[in-house]
Amino acid sequence: MTIASARHILVETEEECLKLKNLILDEGEDFSEIARNFSNCPSKEQGGDLGEFEPGMMVKEFDEVVFSAGINSLQGPIKTQFGYHLLEVLSRS
Repeated sequence: MTIASARHILVETEEECLKLKNLILDEGEDFSEIARNFSNCPSKEQGGDLGEFEPGMMVKEFDEVVFSAGINSLQGPIKTQFGYHLLEVLSRS
């Protein structure tokens, strides 16, 4: 069974998601700080860290990216029923 760990930032709009992605990629802002300040998910208290999980434990759109994207690459915006996510895969085994 594959197990992954990831962190994410959840916001309401695609525009906000893209703005935060630019802050991280272009301005060098810290992912954890951005998550704490802007994410709508309770995981923001841990800097967006979602811990470890297996396929099927997250929504489909999230799973597809987590179990295929490169490690430590910033992905998104990813639209789900909850809003728009920026996602970073931390590990997969």
